[in-house]
Amino acid sequence: MTLLDQRAAPAPTPPPAPAAGGRGSWLRDLQLGVKFAAAGGREGWTRTALTALGVGFGVAMLFLAASIPHMTDARAARQDARSAIGYVSGKPAERTDATLLWALADTEYHNETITGRLLRAEGPRTPAPPGVGHFPGPGEMAVSPALRDLLDSPGGELLKQRLDYRVTGIIGDAGLLDSGELFYYAGNDSLSTEQGAKRAAGFGSHVEHDPLDPALVVLVILICVALLVPVGIFITTAVRFGGDRRDRRLAALRLVGADTRMTRRIAAGEALFGAIFGLLVGVGVFLAVRPLAGTVRLWTLAAFPADVVPVPALAALIVLAVPAGAVAVTLFALRSVAIEPLGVVRNARPRRRRVWWRLLVPVAGVALLTMTGGTSDTEAFSVYPVAAGAVLVLVGLTLLLPWLVEAVVSRLHGGPVPWQLATRRLQLSSGSAARAVSGITVAVAGAVSLQMLFSGVQANFTKATGADPTRATVTATADFPNGELAQKMIDGFRATKGVTSVIGTVQSYAAGTAPRAEGEGSSSTLVVIGTCATLREVAHITSCQDGDTFVSHLPGQQAQTDAVGQAARPGKPLDLNMYGDEDGTAPQLWTLPAATRTVAARPDPAGNLTAGVLATPGALDPSRLPTATTIASILVDERVPDAREYVRNTAARIYPAMGIFTISYAERAHQFNSVRSALLIGATGTMGLIAISLLVTQLEQLRERRRLLSVLVAFGTRRSTLAWSVLWQTAVPVVVGTALAVAGGLTLGAVLLRLVDSSVSDWWVFLPFAAAGIGVILVVTLVSLPPLWRMMRPEGLRSE
Repeated sequence: MTLLDQRAAPAPTPPPAPAAGGRGSWLRDLQLGVKFAAAGGREGWTRTALTALGVGFGVAMLFLAASIPHMTDARAARQDARSAIGYVSGKPAERTDATLLWALADTEYHNETITGRLLRAEGPRTPAPPGVGHFPGPGEMAVSPALRDLLDSPGGELLKQRLDYRVTGIIGDAGLLDSGELFYYAGNDSLSTEQGAKRAAGFGSHVEHDPLDPALVVLVILICVALLVPVGIFITTAVRFGGDRRDRRLAALRLVGADTRMTRRIAAGEALFGAIFGLLVGVGVFLAVRPLAGTVRLWTLAAFPADVVPVPALAALIVLAVPAGAVAVTLFALRSVAIEPLGVVRNARPRRRRVWWRLLVPVAGVALLTMTGGTSDTEAFSVYPVAAGAVLVLVGLTLLLPWLVEAVVSRLHGGPVPWQLATRRLQLSSGSAARAVSGITVAVAGAVSLQMLFSGVQANFTKATGADPTRATVTATADFPNGELAQKMIDGFRATKGVTSVIGTVQSYAAGTAPRAEGEGSSSTLVVIGTCATLREVAHITSCQDGDTFVSHLPGQQAQTDAVGQAARPGKPLDLNMYGDEDGTAPQLWTLPAATRTVAARPDPAGNLTAGVLATPGALDPSRLPTATTIASILVDERVPDAREYVRNTAARIYPAMGIFTISYAERAHQFNSVRSALLIGATGTMGLIAISLLVTQLEQLRERRRLLSVLVAFGTRRSTLAWSVLWQTAVPVVVGTALAVAGGLTLGAVLLRLVDSSVSDWWVFLPFAAAGIGVILVVTLVSLPPLWRMMRPEGLRSE
């Protein structure tokens, strides 16, 4: 501490101190503090601007978080509005002049999911879908703005061939889930219920969503806590910017007659002004970022700017809590500071921090989580104990951090000059250093616990498909009105560019015709037609020639074996027109050859087991099937560019509503993927806020010490020495905070895994997050070097 640091800026003489404790004294002192903050010259405005900037970014994040409920509600409402109404008064919709036929026509293009609906109006009064000006006629298509841009881009040529319709309209916001959705409606006059199309009475059906699994509920709670607690900590840190200079100015007020309570209320008034100014900045940042919601797409999700509206109650809470919190934090920070007329006693060596009461908070959080029993019942699961326990643990880490930083730096001695400068500065003001990295500590701890939880529960939401991607890459399924068209589908895929092999089967159900005992119901079995090579992919067949037939059974499933045996009896006829009684058509009888052999089923490339009659085309021509389902397992040559896109284009030419599915070893639940996407979006925003907060904090600390830095340079200290000292001064608290965050995050993650009846699968999940936290510090330090060079100029010795 130098003499120059002890000089206080002149302040206007305050009015005589009124009697302490009255409402009037509070208002007058707060008003005086606001005047000091607003009319304190360049120094005061710089401090206020830094505080407002820090608070503003935090408030903007809180407003964005408060907008999530409205965003999800608006998204769900638009999804309901475009959902087809399949039932009227509890009964399936019947054909009228206002009904329509529709079918799913989703596809993928270069790993982008494109959602589509094929439509056919059944009368002149059929309503148009939401966001569409008129009902698309045959060969017409209405597309979302994002899909239009993709089709018009140079990389959209193959997609244009697949969606071979004339674009006649752009879908408005009312018909889209978000601004970046790739969606289309296409008119198709060949749709029929025989091919799987569904009839609807219009649009506007309510979609029922399954409740979240309790493990996902815990994940969502922890995501909210881990992402929002650092924001609150950052706001409280920003409120305390410029605390040293403020206290020296308050000492000058003591010299002209202000008492201790009055100075604290004046300080509260200054903080109140900065917080209110920060609120305005936060509202401005929020309004500036809000229009970007329609242009920015993170992790496949986006939003309409009109949806980004904070919930009024939450917005009011933020507006009231931020100024009140600023006053409370300021008064709490001054509780151990003695502001005297001749100086601030805080410059003396403070007493050591006590650790016992700091440990109570995280211990209480762990105890609360431990006492909260796990449950598999979503409705009986209570979110409040979980949220409270997680908050207590994370907030407890911030309380432990100042004590731990002080305990570590007090034992650091000797070393190079930059190291000594850094450690001495940390020993003099370890509290401000701990506050600067507390946000990183909470963020890393929350990220570690979240990743532990994700790793521990993902097995519950990931199931093995039994598929073999080495045998097939994609599968295609479609329903056809006859077996001849089904066979053409297989032939079309075999002729597609980039296709190595096609395992195609034509399937239909057939009814047994053998006499049944009285009281027994009708029997049926699946009939599968394919070449010998194809049938060997679905059953264990040793010898096979065209004209052979087999009956396939599932190993170890006697009930299924009996059911197939009742219908598929060698030498007895089967009725291929199983549903002929319903539509009044004649039976299609085919006799199962007496030489039919029994074989055991084997998983096909998609992991499915086939039980029923297996026939080669020589034994049963596919054209004899009245209706047929075709399943084609297709293996593509990955060395051929866009081989999968050629397959999808072929499927669209054959039947636009054909389902194309990628074969993989495992598949993950949609809800789990949605929660994970939300985490990635929130973590991206929080890490960006933490980087900004650290930069602002670093600049504020350098501004506080610019006179001291100039003195050191004037006495011959190398600038590189000071730069290294700044790096070490930032790195030591970060390393300590990261170690504490890893310990706290692993503990919290283990307790939460116990809560959802899972175990720890990986204790090393903290490595990337610890590296990310340290990386943020390095980037912030590098960015702060140019201001550091400017602050070490001789002009820094000037004083007003």
